[in-house]
Amino acid sequence: MTQPWVAPVSATPVRATVSIPGSKSITNRALILAVLADGPSSIRTPLRSRDTNLMAAALRTLGAQITDEGEDWLVTPAALRGPADVDCGLAGTVMRFLPPAAAIGQGEIRFDGDEQARDRPMGTILDALRGLGADITGDRLPFTLHGKGSLPGGEVTIDASASSQFVSGLLLSGPRYDKGLTVQHDGKPVPSMPHIEMTVQMLRAAGVDVNDSETNTWHVQPGSIRGREWVVEPDLSNATPFLAAAAVTGGRVTITGWPSQTTQPGDDIRGILEQMGCDVELDANGLTVTGPDRLSGVDADLHEVGELTPTIAALAALADGKSVLRGIAHLRGHETDRLAALAEDLNGLGGDVEETEDGLVIRPRALHGGGWKAFADHRMATAGAILGLVVTGVEVDDIATTNKTIPDFPGLWAQMLGGGQ
Repeated sequence: MTQPWVAPVSATPVRATVSIPGSKSITNRALILAVLADGPSSIRTPLRSRDTNLMAAALRTLGAQITDEGEDWLVTPAALRGPADVDCGLAGTVMRFLPPAAAIGQGEIRFDGDEQARDRPMGTILDALRGLGADITGDRLPFTLHGKGSLPGGEVTIDASASSQFVSGLLLSGPRYDKGLTVQHDGKPVPSMPHIEMTVQMLRAAGVDVNDSETNTWHVQPGSIRGREWVVEPDLSNATPFLAAAAVTGGRVTITGWPSQTTQPGDDIRGILEQMGCDVELDANGLTVTGPDRLSGVDADLHEVGELTPTIAALAALADGKSVLRGIAHLRGHETDRLAALAEDLNGLGGDVEETEDGLVIRPRALHGGGWKAFADHRMATAGAILGLVVTGVEVDDIATTNKTIPDFPGLWAQMLGGGQ
């Protein structure tokens, strides 16, 4: 057992400039596209974290060449083949993006991951692949894919209301299927649609013909994927705890390299922080957030940006008015049941949090120190760090889980509290 991490308190408003590592979402999509491409690719300033290292290691295991060139990765595609064992860890992008690519490989490929990963929904993607011609044993981790060297492809109807990753995972490999791919969603609205838009834009950037003009339907024409240079943006969702530090302490934090245009859902934090009373400015220096004297509560539909929920819930617990966070029932199927986890942790610190069918109601209440469970969830861990800035004695039981997407989060947090760059 690791020792709990006592979240540092900031006695003064946080003032810092922070550089955030690259986007996990872009890095792992770029890796899949590069390995399936018709020639070499380079991935500039990729994120190197547990999730992306797991993806790179899995692709190497299946035959691809991914080599270091300074801070970058050079990727030489190869025909994927087993026998091989793939460790998905707790990475949704690995367990849902890699099987559709491995389905055009040859041989037996076994997938498994962390104990918590075995509870994550997988039936949608595995049943879809079976419908497209794949031979798979098992309905969740662990499962085995019996590769035949190609996949017929064609049309498939799925219910992607639990995760946008089901759609993205299929689309990324669709061009390499014999008949291409048509994915139709039939169910409640798909969460985190910006992530699917990111996938579509990256496919088009690699020369793939994608038609998404019809609601809840995506057509990918068969053909090659062009090798190219991918430049990875900073991970905007991972930047939100640092912006929250300015919000809860009345400080001022600048995130360098914030793009003026992006498909990353994390960009929506700008409007939410403004609603809560922060001053938000985007210019050539990056995104700067200045916190107010007191935060206001917020009523927010987070269906498209569910990954921001732990950060926003931490802010809401420190705000003056009631907050209602809606549209996030799908978070019950993430690394943990994030709604139940947030309610348990915040109430454990003296908060007043009520779970609803699709979200949380958070009412202001004085908080006290105590244990904060990460539940093996990186975003739960960073939410505890935010609260610890102004609540003495918050102890996060597993801060190391942040390595999933943020290398050395404690070090970066301490650097911010020391003034940043």
